[in-house]
Amino acid sequence: MFRSPFLVQSSFLICLMSTPELNIVILAAGKGTRMYSALPKVLHRIGGQTMLERVIATAQSLKPQRISVVIGHGKELVQQQVKADVQWVEQNQQLGTGHAVKTALPYLSHQGQTLILYGDVPLIDAETLQQLCQTAGDQIALLTDVLPDPKGYGRIIRQQDKVVAIVEEKDATAAQKTITETNTGIFVLPSHKLASWLNALQNNNAQQEYYLTDLIALAHQDGIEIRPVPVRASYLAAGVNNKIQLAQLERILQQQQAQTLLKAGVTLLDPARFDLRGHIIHGRDVSIDINVILEGTITLGDNVTIGAHCVIKNATIGSGTTIAPYSHLENCTIGQNAHIGPFARLRPDTDIGDQVHIGNFVEVKNSIIGTGSKANHLTYLGDARIGQYSNIGAGTITCNYDGVHKHPTTIGDHVRIGSGNMLVAPVQIGDKATTGAGSTISKNCPPGQLTLARSRQVTLPNWIRPEKDKK
Repeated sequence: MFRSPFLVQSSFLICLMSTPELNIVILAAGKGTRMYSALPKVLHRIGGQTMLERVIATAQSLKPQRISVVIGHGKELVQQQVKADVQWVEQNQQLGTGHAVKTALPYLSHQGQTLILYGDVPLIDAETLQQLCQTAGDQIALLTDVLPDPKGYGRIIRQQDKVVAIVEEKDATAAQKTITETNTGIFVLPSHKLASWLNALQNNNAQQEYYLTDLIALAHQDGIEIRPVPVRASYLAAGVNNKIQLAQLERILQQQQAQTLLKAGVTLLDPARFDLRGHIIHGRDVSIDINVILEGTITLGDNVTIGAHCVIKNATIGSGTTIAPYSHLENCTIGQNAHIGPFARLRPDTDIGDQVHIGNFVEVKNSIIGTGSKANHLTYLGDARIGQYSNIGAGTITCNYDGVHKHPTTIGDHVRIGSGNMLVAPVQIGDKATTGAGSTISKNCPPGQLTLARSRQVTLPNWIRPEKDKK
């Protein structure tokens, strides 16, 4: 069905060769006070994933021997929401980044390299980390950034152009605060030295915490070379401390994804008004209008058109199909050359066949609709099985719920359901049957016959319409 699919992953991961004996430690224990939320900071979402899930996915792309995630605040909720093959490490007291890594020591190999990442730095990419690991070798590599306003960041201290230490903002002298080369916190360290350095950390600083950054001075004393790697774009190493920063990174991510889709041939009528919160497989000549939100896994065939303001989650849409504006689709499958909407709602477990028309203000749930059938106006189809080339009149409702259980409605091929029908399930309507407008169908209808179920129309000539009393 799809002649030339492209896969666009929301996290832009690059498939890379496995790094020999690589430990990865992800620090994710912080509360995130400035988020002003009961949710642990790393569970806030970007591009449809929690920040921590995105970082874990990037870490997994490096194919490490083990990934340890240090958790503390809201640890039960973090483990409940983030389903990943990692070693969870609990930090009972938040005593600094050095202390956090130290809690993971029992789970780390003493061979190869250890990479330090952060659960609130969601856009770090595999390409940058692979470069960092290759640069480190058996020494230390740290990711740095030059910022026009470095306030709040640790400064890189050099002697004769060699990195010798990192000084945190609160401990920096006035001269050191003028340095614009900053520490991102992302390191690659030789694993066999990690334990001795962590055990040597002191907390005699302004925060009275055990800083991971103090390892740099210890490594320099031990004759280990510290190799800085400038990050190619600041957003890759940007951490999230508040909702403003989260929103800024979300826009950057969405711009990246839009550009990737455009390069792959998808038409976005306004790339600035498009959101991808998952990943998409698409064919040729796909067109997406403004303010469309795509969530989960989306598959679009050739020549699919999606109108403005649609929300589509976990859907497969066949070639030549049009989704008209303001339609909502979730966990459904749509065939080829179908027309959905405008203002249509397809709920989970709906299977729409080829050439089907689902029109304005039509809701379909847990139903199968066969080739060429139509429900064009103001209709609810729940737990229905509809054959080929049948027409469902405006205002039809499958009355599928008795207050306890759901019941099926089965409609055959070439059936004509009149407008304003109530189809009281369970009920079956045979092939080529017709039901009259305004009917309440509670019994099976034979094929090829007209079935009417209406109350007799009566006019009462002596009836007086009540009116309000005149004041």
